[in-house]
Amino acid sequence: MGIYDHVIADKDKIQQFIPQRAPMVMVDNLHKAEGGQTISSLYISKENIFCKDGFLNEPGLIENIAQTAAVGVGFEYRNENKPVPTGYIGAIQKLNIYKLPQENQTIYTEVNVEHKVFNTTLINGKIMCEDEIIADCTMKIFLDEK
Repeated sequence: MGIYDHVIADKDKIQQFIPQRAPMVMVDNLHKAEGGQTISSLYISKENIFCKDGFLNEPGLIENIAQTAAVGVGFEYRNENKPVPTGYIGAIQKLNIYKLPQENQTIYTEVNVEHKVFNTTLINGKIMCEDEIIADCTMKIFLDEK
């Protein structure tokens, strides 16, 4: 059994870990959330708000990386019985989009925390589709821990 076969939270449960709601949810399944690493997946349906002409566009890929990071944080906070914080993208750097995924494909996103200082987290994110990296970036995320 591979990491993608293991599902911690599916589409019905994922929203307890993120503040986004339909039609802005860009994560279907949580596969791993431990040790500063989060892995998620998203099936690209034609109903996706970021799909156009049969492809998931660039903003959808960026939002998928950000929400994968959010799911990891939300999962951690829920396990500690703390309220899930809202996160905001502060900066996106070294963004590379090599290929857009098509409708009816599934993307797998891996986020690794590089640094945490107070309420700011620097992450590296990459998106895979059919065993190929299709996008990657670093992102600075700010948490609003009310």
